[in-house]
Amino acid sequence: MTTAGDELALLINPSAGRGRGARAGRRAAHRLAEAGLTVRTLAGRDVREAADLARESVEDGVRALVVVGGDGMVHLGLQAVAGSGTPFGVIPAGTGNDFARALGLPLRDPDAAADIVAAGALREVDLGRTDGQWFAGVVAAGFDAKVNDRVNRMRWPKGPRRYDLATFAELGVFTPIPYHLELDGEVLDLDAMLIAVGNIASYGGGLRITPGAELDDGLFDVVVVAPVSRATLVRAFRRVKHGTHTVYPFVTVHRARQVKLDAPGITAYVDGERLGPLPRTFDVVPRAQQVYAPAAGLP
Repeated sequence: MTTAGDELALLINPSAGRGRGARAGRRAAHRLAEAGLTVRTLAGRDVREAADLARESVEDGVRALVVVGGDGMVHLGLQAVAGSGTPFGVIPAGTGNDFARALGLPLRDPDAAADIVAAGALREVDLGRTDGQWFAGVVAAGFDAKVNDRVNRMRWPKGPRRYDLATFAELGVFTPIPYHLELDGEVLDLDAMLIAVGNIASYGGGLRITPGAELDDGLFDVVVVAPVSRATLVRAFRRVKHGTHTVYPFVTVHRARQVKLDAPGITAYVDGERLGPLPRTFDVVPRAQQVYAPAAGLP
C-alpha cells in the first residue's frame, strides 16, 4: 500500500511559460515514474487552489514537493515547504526561471530536470523572509519596481514587448527615490534610482542585478544605483545581463543579514510576485531549505 511518505508531490502551473508548464509537467511526471518514484500530480485552477494543494501535500507528509513552472511557482511552493523539513524541487517551465538558473538546473529540458530530482542530491540554500513570507530571489524596489507597476496596469501588448514599452514610458517620468536603508543596523538615508536586495544573482530572466549573490553564504547582496541621467541608466542596464554594471562608480554593493528599506510610493516585488508597499524588513535565513540540485554543484 502506498502512503503519503512514499509519494512525491508534483505541482504544475499549466499556464507557466505560455503553456510550457502543462507540457513540462507531463514529461516530468512520466520521467519520475520511469525512475521508480510514486508521483502525486497536482494542478490548481488558480493561485489560491495551487497554494492549498501545496500546503496540504506537505502536511500530508509527502517525501518531497516539486513545482513545475517559473519563479512565481517557486515562491508559492516555498510558502508550503520552508521550515517543514520537506525537500523541494523545481522543473523550470516559466519565463524567468531565475531560482532554477541559480541552482544550475537545465532550463529547457524537463526530462533532465526530473532526472536531477530522481537522483536525489540535495543542497541546503538560504532563503529570505519578510512579514512572514519566504522568498528565494531578488527584491526589486526602485525603477525596476516602477516598471513592474506600469506593466501590471497595461493590457496591451502581450509578452516581452509590454516590458519594453513600460520601461521606456517609465524612463520618461522617473526621478530619483529618497530611501531610508538599514544594513544590519547601519543607517543610510540616500537618493537612488533603485535598490535591489539579492539572495541570488539574477531576476527578470537572467538579469544579473546582484551578480555576487550566492545561495549559501548567509548574506544578501544589496545593490544601490545612485542618481544618474536617464541615458546613463539605460547604458548601465545594458550591462546588467552580464553583471558588469557594478564597475560603474555610481553603483555600490553592500552585504548584510538584515535589510530594512523604506521609500515613499514604492511597491516591492520578488520572485516575480508583488510583495506590497515599503517599509519592509528582509532577513536572511541561512540554509533554510533543502533543494534538489545537480550533484556537481554541491559543495
